[in-house]
Amino acid sequence: MNTTLSPVEVAQAVQTEEQWDNFVTGRYKAGKSEAEFRNYDAKALPGVAEFYRLNHENQTLDFVLRKEKEYYALVKGEKSIWEAAEFLNTLVDDSDPDTDLTQIEHLLQTSEAVRCDGHPRWMVATAFVHDLGKVLCLYGEPQWAVVGDTFPVGCAYSEKIVFPEYFANNPDMQVPEYQTMYGIYEPHCGLDNVHMSWGHDAYLAHVMKPYLPEEALYMLRYHSFYAAHQQGAYKHLMSKHDEEMFDQAVRKFNPYDLYSKGQARPDVAAIKPYYDELFAEFFPGRIAW
Repeated sequence: MNTTLSPVEVAQAVQTEEQWDNFVTGRYKAGKSEAEFRNYDAKALPGVAEFYRLNHENQTLDFVLRKEKEYYALVKGEKSIWEAAEFLNTLVDDSDPDTDLTQIEHLLQTSEAVRCDGHPRWMVATAFVHDLGKVLCLYGEPQWAVVGDTFPVGCAYSEKIVFPEYFANNPDMQVPEYQTMYGIYEPHCGLDNVHMSWGHDAYLAHVMKPYLPEEALYMLRYHSFYAAHQQGAYKHLMSKHDEEMFDQAVRKFNPYDLYSKGQARPDVAAIKPYYDELFAEFFPGRIAW
């Protein structure tokens, strides 16, 4: 697979990611009324709507299974945490001269917010790495297979997923087994047994599985599963343990994921020694990606 994007492709990738980030931050703002929540139509947000059209039409069970097989083998080379973050920086280097912050600075905004609130060191480390899976863009994956709200595949789609009407053209809609409440799964089978739509969440959680505690892996794998942790969907697939982890971990992390941007610009040189020590505590020198 070609891992070198042209400047135009990079610019398009960044624009889509920024649109999605802004959309998600507004859509899930605390205290929004149901009327406000539903006020996201294609005419108001054509770029976001087109992104979700592609996402919902192409995220089939077969597509997810193929991507899991391709990426869970972890054959994209070995990098340290800093090297992975610097690699992600290339997503913006040539694309937007008006962007002040690097990807590393965005990651540090999130982790520093977690650190300042006195959370455990493993959660600070999790906050820093949580978006590193977006290197999928640099492996040549389209934006709709990297970012966006995530959801289970192989069973009926919830109406609480954003723009649910765009699932109409997904080939899985023509597979009766996939359109029942439980689909290919058993009641309360647990999310570990559920295939989620492909993106940076699933990929990074797999990369980090040997190194971080279970709470962290829940934060990584489900931080974009808004239909569940914000709207209460898919409880029929979740185990009691899933629900406990969503309360104890996923929902705890969500505000930092959504609202840390815009905080003070981190002084990377000043805080890098802390993160060097932190990464040495949780990660080996080089990690398979």
